[in-house]
Amino acid sequence: MVMKESEAEIGRDDPVPNFELRGTDEETYTLADFAEYDAVLLVFTCNHCPYAQAKFDLLNDVAAEYDDVAVVGVNSNDAEEYPDDSFEAMQEWVEEGRIRYDAYLRDETQDVAEAYGAVCTPDPFLLRNSGDTFTLAYHGRLDDALNPDDEPTEIYVRDAIDSVLAGEDVDLEFMPSRGCSIKWK
Repeated sequence: MVMKESEAEIGRDDPVPNFELRGTDEETYTLADFAEYDAVLLVFTCNHCPYAQAKFDLLNDVAAEYDDVAVVGVNSNDAEEYPDDSFEAMQEWVEEGRIRYDAYLRDETQDVAEAYGAVCTPDPFLLRNSGDTFTLAYHGRLDDALNPDDEPTEIYVRDAIDSVLAGEDVDLEFMPSRGCSIKWK
C-alpha cells in the first residue's frame, strides 16, 4: 500500500471532463445520465484500499440521504495486478450491499482518472450541475479522518453538498484527500 494525497488539477467552477464508463449494472454511463441531479459526488475509489473502505459507510449514507445528489464511485485500479478491484469483484460488493452508491463504474483504460487528475482512493470531486454542463464545486477530503481507523469529527463533504444545493459557493479550501495510490497499469 502506497499512501498518497490528492492534487488540485481542475480549478473550481471549471467544466469537468465527461466520461463513458460501464457500471456494475452493465449499463454505460456518461455525465448526462445524472442530469436530473443538482450535484454529482464523483469519487475515485476501489474495493481493496483500507482508506477507501473506511469511507464506504459515509458514501452509502450520502447516497441514501440526498435525493438531489448522485454518488458515483469510479474504480480505475489495474485489475490484473489487483484482482479485488476487478469488474466482477465490484459487482459482488454491490450485490452484497457493501457499496450502495447510485452507480459504481469501471474505468478500465484509466483515462477518466487521468483526465480528472485523480491520484488516490478515495479522491472525491463534487460536481455542480450548471444546466448544460457540470463544473467542479469542490475537490478534497470527505471528512477530517485521515487514517482508516480514525473517527471523523467533521464531515466536509456534507457542508460542500449543502452549499451546492443552496446555490452557494463551497466555502472550503482545498484539503487533499489521502488514500492508497491509484494502481496504474
